[in-house]
Amino acid sequence: MRQLVLFVLGLPTLTAQAVNAPWFVKNLYPAFEKANCRTCHVLDGVAGPTKLVFPELDANEVEKEIFGLQLQRWVNAKSPRQSLLWNKPTNRLKHSGGMRIAPNSPEEKSLKVWIDYLAGLSPQELLALTPVAPKRVVSATETLRRLTHSQYNNTVRDLLGDASNPASQFPPEDFINGFKNQIQGQSLSPLLAESYAASAEKLAASAVRRQAQELVFCQPSGPADATCRETFIRKFGRRTFRRPLEPDEQSRYSRLFAAEAKRGASFWSGIEAAVEAMLQSPHFLFRLERTSNPKWKPYARAARLSYFFWDTMPDPQLLDAAGKGELNDAAGMERHARKILASERSQTGLDEFISQWFRFDRVTSQLKDRRIFPLFTRELALAMNEETRRFLQYLISSDADFMEFVSAPYSFLNADLASLYQIPPPSEPFTKVQFPATAIRSGILTHASVLVQTSKPVETSPTARGLFIREQLLCQHVPQPPPGVNTNLPEVKESHPMTNRQRLAEHLTNESCASCHKLIDPIGFGLEQYDAAGRFQEKFIAHVAQGRADDKAKRDIELPIDISGSVAGLRNADFQNPRELGRILYESDACRSCVAKQVFRYCLGRAETRGDQPVLDQALAAFTRSQFKFKELMIAIVVRSEFAQ
Repeated sequence: MRQLVLFVLGLPTLTAQAVNAPWFVKNLYPAFEKANCRTCHVLDGVAGPTKLVFPELDANEVEKEIFGLQLQRWVNAKSPRQSLLWNKPTNRLKHSGGMRIAPNSPEEKSLKVWIDYLAGLSPQELLALTPVAPKRVVSATETLRRLTHSQYNNTVRDLLGDASNPASQFPPEDFINGFKNQIQGQSLSPLLAESYAASAEKLAASAVRRQAQELVFCQPSGPADATCRETFIRKFGRRTFRRPLEPDEQSRYSRLFAAEAKRGASFWSGIEAAVEAMLQSPHFLFRLERTSNPKWKPYARAARLSYFFWDTMPDPQLLDAAGKGELNDAAGMERHARKILASERSQTGLDEFISQWFRFDRVTSQLKDRRIFPLFTRELALAMNEETRRFLQYLISSDADFMEFVSAPYSFLNADLASLYQIPPPSEPFTKVQFPATAIRSGILTHASVLVQTSKPVETSPTARGLFIREQLLCQHVPQPPPGVNTNLPEVKESHPMTNRQRLAEHLTNESCASCHKLIDPIGFGLEQYDAAGRFQEKFIAHVAQGRADDKAKRDIELPIDISGSVAGLRNADFQNPRELGRILYESDACRSCVAKQVFRYCLGRAETRGDQPVLDQALAAFTRSQFKFKELMIAIVVRSEFAQ
């Protein structure tokens, strides 16, 4: 039968042995790549949840062969032309990515050959034909993570009592995988190295000026007091390097201290030199994530816990716990993680995680047309971020159902935000406010912090809002527009006013744009009743370019808004308003999984890989069992991942 199919198609007749995994790699795999199927069918792609996931870009031939054989999961053996593998890429069955393989094309003919081949394989034959995947070798080298700017500020505050936040003047950090603490973005540039040197000099001098006795740990009898000097080096070094000093380190800093104390005829001169030197050491600026040194492993675990939960250095008690071996197993790690998470200091670490996940930096850097949004100020932008911070902290600290973050009909407002939201002000600033039944606000989706950062200076952006939900709440990567594509929307004219949905219509019909915009624009349309400052509007306000600047009636034209939309790739994902969109996300496995991934990325300082899937599955299961308590998710990732190693 297979030979007859090949004859009818006009393809060269192939023997049963010729149509095999190597044939797939040579003929069909390149067709899939050419069709950009990988764009969505990767771990962080829109189609990632379908489990049809392409191998890594650097996959070898065997890994590609295994992928080709595993496609049998999407083949209907009894009726091959009813297979998803046939109907989805050809768009015979509605496909979120549109038509990837054209009818009667050579690629379609190759697809038919492969589907028929897979349909004829029994489970036993498939198992026998599937090669064994070679193990990918993972380097066991030691891993370093540089202190982020917020961690640097918090650490010098706790180490020296200096709250000047020197890292605020350092070169800005890049967001990678949604966060600023990712390993691949933590190189040390010459400019940053200069900043560290200048900061160390100022911090050390400031500590001496303040005669910070808490640094000394003893009362020196004079510049040459060796006993007090050694005590200082040992105790301050342990706090600064977050582990005991090695003998050669103790000796080296002691010599530096003694020389400077003698030259300056002051014990404090020695302190200043030692502090400045230690603050420039890699052992202070970098955290040892993995080490082969058994003496340092417990202290590396202590630092991981403190910087994850507190965003700062370990306190003396945690360092003591490391020294006593209390962090040497998963049970000990969990016990101390729960203790740390229960402390008030954990709010600082959670705040930093929240501010990066939801990109508070974009809100405070927003520019809005003051003629249209006269009330939008930096103070209001800060209040928007504070609303989101208080809202999420409430869900976390109260052990509430964290998934309400996309569906809650309440928030935490001050008078200015209440005025923006057109509801009565609360009795106290940033107290819990229940939205009226007539409102259609839904959790963080309709927070001004999200609506503002996903808008332009004058108008909203359904594309940016849909992209925010895809990337931040579903952890799905949407590719950048291809080079040369005109991303400008048609100009709104007084003679032909249009809503954003009408202006974006070309994105959904233009073949070069549609494959991606179908994934994001229909989500953003659901938030179109909120303007670029987050205020609810019954009608769409078209700001027309023509007319006198002081003639508002001619410049602003009201149009009906259609806020219906859908989330491609999710089941039962059509919605009519933001509350329905929030409910879809609340019930979505993809959204719940994304929450776990975001915590994983921030905790481990890297994106998840295929090998991390068991850890993510276990963490998500613990999150679900706890009825979505966020703290339980954090604990699960700490205990089950390499974090505890």
